[in-house]
Amino acid sequence: MLKTSPDAGKLSRRRLLTATAATAGGIIAPPAVAETLADVPPREPGDDLTAYSLRSPYVQIARIPEAAPGQRNVDPSVAINSKSPLDKFLGAITPSDLHYERSHSGVPNLDPSKHRVLVHGMVRKPLVLSLDDLRAMPSISRIAFLECTGNGWENWKAAPDNVTVQHTHGLVSTHEWTGVPLSFLIDLVGVERASTWMLAEGDDGAAVARSIPLTDEIIAEGILAYGQNGEPLRPAHGFPVRLFLPGFEGNLNIKWLRRLKFGDQPFMTRWETARYTQLQTDGKARQFQLKQDVNSVITSPSGMMRIKAGYNRITGLAWSGHGQITRVEVSTDGGTTWTDATLTGQVLPKAQTRFQRDWVWDGRPVKIVSRSTDDKGNVQPDRASFIAQVGTNALFHYSAQQTWGIDEAGSVRNVLA
Repeated sequence: MLKTSPDAGKLSRRRLLTATAATAGGIIAPPAVAETLADVPPREPGDDLTAYSLRSPYVQIARIPEAAPGQRNVDPSVAINSKSPLDKFLGAITPSDLHYERSHSGVPNLDPSKHRVLVHGMVRKPLVLSLDDLRAMPSISRIAFLECTGNGWENWKAAPDNVTVQHTHGLVSTHEWTGVPLSFLIDLVGVERASTWMLAEGDDGAAVARSIPLTDEIIAEGILAYGQNGEPLRPAHGFPVRLFLPGFEGNLNIKWLRRLKFGDQPFMTRWETARYTQLQTDGKARQFQLKQDVNSVITSPSGMMRIKAGYNRITGLAWSGHGQITRVEVSTDGGTTWTDATLTGQVLPKAQTRFQRDWVWDGRPVKIVSRSTDDKGNVQPDRASFIAQVGTNALFHYSAQQTWGIDEAGSVRNVLA
């Protein structure tokens, strides 16, 4: 009797699927063909083990320091932020050392043994807490994104075509955050029922402080975070403790947290009066625009890349401060027609979600763009609709669809469409 391999059926099915896909238009990339490993370098002893792992010397990945919109690759001494290389990331989690940075007065060097957090105001039991006190409290961990309100500011008016997705969208990152639930602390100090606002103040040189409404959502989801991706916070991201509010603008997530004060009205700090307000088309400024809206961007192919005709895989990231991404659509004809992309990995509320779509490019000029939808029904707007609604006086909360243009040579460039 003829014996067959246990995998024979699997192999036959795999060949059938591959052949079917190829017949249907080459949607699946052709496998690499190799007859020998003779040309592969020989094995040899590796490097010694070390206290921490370094990246491969073949992996070139770094942030880009920026001073203002369009002022890139500046000396770090004058930079106000540093953008994450979204085009180099492979999943949805951002490595801790590549989290975007934004500071108003540099990164303070705080001794965790001396750092304290004062909790006072309209409370029954004011407290001064050490880091040890916080770590002794019940903790939670949550994967969620953090986004600077200035993300996308390259595209408000007349963005150049020679920018990468790191330039346009590099002020957003996703991590696992660990710390004390804000709700636990509120119960511990006995916040009075009449208290409807909370002031959060940092220990940086600029004394950044923001008024935060005590909504049910913020109370339920807020975290006094001291952990990031399984390790203590990095100094630039708030070590030893920061406030983390999933889905809310980055400036509310006060780093180097040293004080929480509860009250019955906004505290009207300079950071919400002179700064972080939105100038509207009628000349009035909008205050307390706190949520980060539904957003997405294609990270590959994206700005300054070069592709070849034939099979390409379109991939990118989508996120929403209102909830969970439920759908991402991709257009390869500038928004005329749309096709659903596949959401990969975990799809979590208020976290970045990876999407992808197979595509066969015929070599003709084209524009590619994505749009996302969340579970609250919010749909990412096209640029024309977005600008018609908010104008071009604003600087923050840009969330319009990002269009990449591809010419006959396969060069990918930023286009405002």
